[in-house]
Amino acid sequence: MFLGEILGTVVSPVQIPILNGQKLLLVRTLTPDGRRTGKTRIAIDKAQAGVGDRVLCIDEGNSARGIFKDPEGAVKTVVIGVVDYVDLESGRVYDKSTAKREVNA
Repeated sequence: MFLGEILGTVVSPVQIPILNGQKLLLVRTLTPDGRRTGKTRIAIDKAQAGVGDRVLCIDEGNSARGIFKDPEGAVKTVVIGVVDYVDLESGRVYDKSTAKREVNA
């Protein structure tokens, strides 16, 4: 599981039946305090996330297969929630209600 930031949507001509009707998002992984890790992934959106949203993702085949009931294993990374806020020992490091909704790719 990881925190991420939505950079944009992905459109692909590849036809995989399990992906029909699914929204694909480009997600950049973040540390809990919001620093970029430099990695990006394509994830299926199950949380109606949008560009600039901070999200919670699963990145593990068994969990994704369970969500999609996909025994073939074609799905791995899934956006499962939009993050409202992140609290660390040092205090609140992210709050959706006050965050800027811009993405610097």
